[in-house]
Amino acid sequence: MPHTPVLYVLNGPNLNLLGVREPGIYGTQTMDQILELIRLAYPLDRLDYFQTNHEGELIEKIQEWVPLPSTASDLALPDFVLLNAGGWSHTSVALADAVAMLRIPVFEVHLSHPASRESFLGLSPLSVYCQGTVSGFGPESYRVAYAGARSRCLSRDTDGQP
Repeated sequence: MPHTPVLYVLNGPNLNLLGVREPGIYGTQTMDQILELIRLAYPLDRLDYFQTNHEGELIEKIQEWVPLPSTASDLALPDFVLLNAGGWSHTSVALADAVAMLRIPVFEVHLSHPASRESFLGLSPLSVYCQGTVSGFGPESYRVAYAGARSRCLSRDTDGQP
């Protein structure tokens, strides 16, 4: 039986308001619309989604995938994670620490291009723990990140290459 790819999209603060919040920067599509376009393009994949405006909740979600000696064999891990931590990308060392503990690939996603905005937005403690970053393409950032991460991670499963 072929492997069903499993992906998680994790979103941080204010991303529950996509489509309404500053559409000139973030676009007019809602997250549900973005996810639906990905699901249509990859109908055999399992795409799960989690969004929170509470930093500790996002950290706890990530920690669900940290293998502990007592649970390592029982973990149902996604093949990869797309993470848009929003403003926490630039401010949260605790979130970066949680991502650093993962043994699954994480790819950072941003709708805008943070480095072209305020200077402090160009810094992301998360980036050093991510296998790639896609930013600046608006809602298309998620689809570009998904396609690239999927290709990279699933080819690793089939050809043995890192």
